[in-house]
Amino acid sequence: MTTQETLLGAPGAIVDPDMHFRQQRGLWSDAWRRLIKNRLAMLALLLLSVVIFVAFVGAYVGPLARYAPGDFTGIKQSGPTQHTWFGTDQLGRDLFARVLDGVRISIQIGLGAQVVIILIGFTIGAGAALGGKWSDNLLMRFTDIMYAFPDLLAIILVRSVLFGRHWPIISNPRVIVILAIGLVAWTTIARLVRGQMLSLAERDYVLAARSLGASRFRVVIQHMLPNTLGPVIVAITFGIPAAIFAEAALSFIGLTTPGSLGLLVSIGYNSIQVNVWNVVFPALAVATLMLSFTFLGDGLRDALDPRSR
Repeated sequence: MTTQETLLGAPGAIVDPDMHFRQQRGLWSDAWRRLIKNRLAMLALLLLSVVIFVAFVGAYVGPLARYAPGDFTGIKQSGPTQHTWFGTDQLGRDLFARVLDGVRISIQIGLGAQVVIILIGFTIGAGAALGGKWSDNLLMRFTDIMYAFPDLLAIILVRSVLFGRHWPIISNPRVIVILAIGLVAWTTIARLVRGQMLSLAERDYVLAARSLGASRFRVVIQHMLPNTLGPVIVAITFGIPAAIFAEAALSFIGLTTPGSLGLLVSIGYNSIQVNVWNVVFPALAVATLMLSFTFLGDGLRDALDPRSR
């Protein structure tokens, strides 16, 4: 029996070209069923859905300022009340509305940073795996150099360089933070994509597709890329809380993003002796986002891991 017959079945067997795609759909359906059974992951997903919905809808139905500009007669910093659930800040503004605004900004930064990370990491990882030995050594040595820098220090350096330029596209502080995080934190995705593609290149269905005359581009797009998405999705889910924490750390040390949760914690810390709630509620919002994404990432990792079947 030839190699092609060994891979595709007995002589005379009918080869279904859509069989691999149906198997892929079955794998994703099976992963979803296993994710549903993970109560902690589903609780995290439900909590994230509620928080994201309230944060983005609350921006249009809830005012960020309780008093009109220039009216300082009613300014009073207070704790939680019936009308202000989280209390008010130093300027009398509703802290609940400000926390919702901070949650929205943190999620935008977390997701935006992952987009940049995917674009860079996928390009370098796939180029290293598919481009030959020379490109593999060059790209992975560059990845190792970037990986050697401490993340937070590198983010601060990149942000400082971008902030000093007057470019219309990246003049927005949020875009600057997104680019700074994305330009530093792509190394994990690049290594993951390279490892996955090198492993998939030796799988039976990839060898079968090549033996049938499929082009290299078709093999990569239709067979290798879909099977790389599972680990990448898990890495992205874990990368979102890391980006949120990095932004909060930057804002806390003074490299502020207007309206972010880190900035709220930093401002509230200055008056913690007067009103501790100005620190507690923004810090709890950061912790809730990070824990929810972490638990969801753990559930996705277990659901997408074939060894857990």
